[in-house]
Amino acid sequence: MFYSGELQFLRDTLAKSSVQTFAVALDTPVQEILESSLEFILDRSLWNDRPITEFLGDIEPYTMYKLTDSFKFCYIYFILPDLKQDILFFMGPYTSTAISRFNIIELCEQQKLLPKYQKLLERVCADVPLIPDGSAIFTMLDTFCERIWSGKPFAVVDVDKDRKLPASPINNVKENESLDEMMLNMKLMEKRYHYENQLIQAVTLGQMHKANLLFSGFSELTFEKRTSDPLRNMKNYCIIMNTLLRKAAERGGVHPVYLDSVSSSFAVKIEQISAVSDIANLMNEMFRSYCRLVRKHSMKGYSALVQNAIIFIESDLSANLSLSLLASALGVSAGYLSTAFKRETGKTVTEYIREKRIKHATHLLSTTHLQVQTIALNCGIVDLQYFSKIFKRHTGMSPKEYRDANRQ
Repeated sequence: MFYSGELQFLRDTLAKSSVQTFAVALDTPVQEILESSLEFILDRSLWNDRPITEFLGDIEPYTMYKLTDSFKFCYIYFILPDLKQDILFFMGPYTSTAISRFNIIELCEQQKLLPKYQKLLERVCADVPLIPDGSAIFTMLDTFCERIWSGKPFAVVDVDKDRKLPASPINNVKENESLDEMMLNMKLMEKRYHYENQLIQAVTLGQMHKANLLFSGFSELTFEKRTSDPLRNMKNYCIIMNTLLRKAAERGGVHPVYLDSVSSSFAVKIEQISAVSDIANLMNEMFRSYCRLVRKHSMKGYSALVQNAIIFIESDLSANLSLSLLASALGVSAGYLSTAFKRETGKTVTEYIREKRIKHATHLLSTTHLQVQTIALNCGIVDLQYFSKIFKRHTGMSPKEYRDANRQ
C-alpha cells in the first residue's frame, strides 16, 4: 500500500505515547484488540472469538469513528483503503481528561460496582494514557486520513456511548478474583517500572526533549496508593524519584559535587508542595534539572585526574588557576596534567579555563548590574583591559556591547 511508511510512523508515534494500535481484519476476534491487562478482569466467555464488527457495528469508508465507553475510555477506528480486504485501524484505550480517585468513586457508583473493585479500576485507569483534546496527535491523525483518502472529504463520527466495547473493565468479574488481581498487579507493576526506567535512561543521556512525552499522562493514579493521604503519597514518590534521578545523573557522568545542591534543593521543594496538582510540575522540573546537569557537567569517559581538575577549576573561577598550581593541588606534575587534560578534553588547561571564565562573564553581564571591573575579578582576571580584550576576541563584542545586547 502506498502509505505503509506513513502508517508505520503513526503507529510508532502513538506507541511512544503508550497508545496501543492495531491493523486487523474485520473478522478478527475482539479479544485481540484488548489491552492484555484487561483480560484478567473480564469474563472472556461473553466475548471470546466473536468478531470486532459485532461490537463496533457498521463501519463506513472515509469515516473516522471516535468512541467513548461508560468508563470514559476512548477509542478511534477507521477502515484502511486500497487493500484486498477491509482492514481496521484501531487505537486505544486512552482518556481525554485526567481521572482522579474521586472520579473513579463516581464511576463505580454509576456502574453499580462494589467498593472492593474501586482499587482494581484505579490500577486499570492508571495504565491508560492521557491524550487531551487539542493534542497534536489528533492533528496527525487528521493529516494521515487526508493522505490515505487522497484528500477526499471524510466524516468524523462520535459513536453512541451505549455501544461500548467489551474492553470496559470490571463489567463482569470472573470467579477467580485473587489470581486475576495478582496477575493484573504484575502487569501494571511491570509498566510502572518500565516508565521509571524510561525516566532514568533519559536523564542518564541528558535527553531533556523527552519531558513532554514522559509526563503527558502523569497523574496521581500513576502511582500506587500507599497512604491514606494523597498528598503524602505523592510526596513520598517524589522523594524516591529524586533519589533515582540523582543516581541516573551520576551514572551519566555528573560528579556528586554538582548533584548535592540540586538534590537537597528538591528535597526542600517536595516538602513545601501543598497540593497534589502541583506535583506534576515539580516532577517535570526535577527531570529537566537533572538532564541539564548531565548536559552541562557530564564527565563520562574522563579519568579521575581530569575530573578532579575540572571540578577544581569550576568550583572557583576567580581563583589563581595556573597550570602549576592546579598540578600541585592534584599531586601530579604540570606536564603530566597538561598532557592528560589535552588528550581527554581536546583543549589545553588554559583554553578550558578561559572558555569557562568568558561563559561566566557573559552570564553575569546579562543577568546582573555588576560593574565590568567586578565581573572581571569574579572571573579571575585582575587587568580590566586584558579582560575586555579576550572577551571581545571570544564574543565579537566588548563587555558593554554584550550587556546592552543581552540584558535580561
